[in-house]
Amino acid sequence: MLDVLFEDNHVLVVNKRSGVLVQGDETGDTPLSELAKAYLKQKYQKPGNVFVGVVHRLDRPVSGVVLLAKTSKALSRLNEQFKTRKTEKIYWAIAQRAPQPEAGTLVHWLIKDAARNVTKALTHEKPGSQRAELSYSFIKASNGKYLIEVRPVTGRPHQIRVQLASLKCPILGDLKYGAPEPLPNKSICLHARELGFEHPVTKEWISVQAPLPPIAAWQPFQP
Repeated sequence: MLDVLFEDNHVLVVNKRSGVLVQGDETGDTPLSELAKAYLKQKYQKPGNVFVGVVHRLDRPVSGVVLLAKTSKALSRLNEQFKTRKTEKIYWAIAQRAPQPEAGTLVHWLIKDAARNVTKALTHEKPGSQRAELSYSFIKASNGKYLIEVRPVTGRPHQIRVQLASLKCPILGDLKYGAPEPLPNKSICLHARELGFEHPVTKEWISVQAPLPPIAAWQPFQP
């Protein structure tokens, strides 16, 4: 079942649950792109193939806003927006400790270890590394957990996870980057809270917000 946040003839914006792939991989698990195709096929009773273009991805354990294109023209135009960084992305993360300082900008050079599916954050550039930048700000504390808002400038694999870990603020449940224990549902407390983009056809600015996951860890931080 898709949690649709916004839809028109050109785009489909959904709230992805943790644990769902955005695109298919070697696991063979049904990805969000296929769930979206099935939703559109059923809703509009379309015969034959349905087009769904993946504009960007979220890591499997991450929840929140995902933008999909319903036409090839929309996909091309939205891809260009992400490439030229004309979108606005806001994430919320629950960390194991408060960030010091409470707000700032992080710049690292990231190297992905594909075999282990982990990313390493370096303080200086090395061959094969990619520059990663984000800004963050502390929002609220509750029961020894800390809500941090993150605004990524770049979109690198595992970027927010590894950059917050480098700040000694591993994300709750993220065993891969230093969290001491998993969450019951194996998610991590990183949520794509809001996405702003220019509509690929009307040119109107669209901003879509995803409700927080209905699990205990997020309850103290519900707006």
